[in-house]
Amino acid sequence: MKKNTIIMLGGFIIAGAIVFLLMAATPGSSGVELTLKELIATQNQHKDDFVTVEGLLIEDSIKWNPDKIELKFDVKDNDGNLMHVIHHGTKPDNFAEGVITILQGAPTEKDTFVAETVKTRCPSKYEGKDIKDYDPATHKDKLNKTPQEK
Repeated sequence: MKKNTIIMLGGFIIAGAIVFLLMAATPGSSGVELTLKELIATQNQHKDDFVTVEGLLIEDSIKWNPDKIELKFDVKDNDGNLMHVIHHGTKPDNFAEGVITILQGAPTEKDTFVAETVKTRCPSKYEGKDIKDYDPATHKDKLNKTPQEK
């Protein structure tokens, strides 16, 4: 074989290996995003899928086992649907009542979800006020005051 043919063949093999590794390393790219209600209704259909779902944390349900590094808790949605969650990993810092949890993993048995990752959104107390209540005059007055006047 010619030297150029060998180099091109080697380049294609390396490029194919890189694409394969990227696809294998990012299961979220081939996952499904569902609401909690949809997941509960179609749980058997998604047992082999990588699923992203979110729900409100129920604080009374949190069971943390530091010896096993296991976190168990329940999440619910606004319609009252409830899902039990098992996570083998660390507990997020702001894990408290009313926090929206974003879960990635797979449903297992009925109403149970095994989460590979657990993330939380900031509670609403950190969000800004609604833009319709914004008063530009008040904001302008605060900007024009000196530090002693504030």
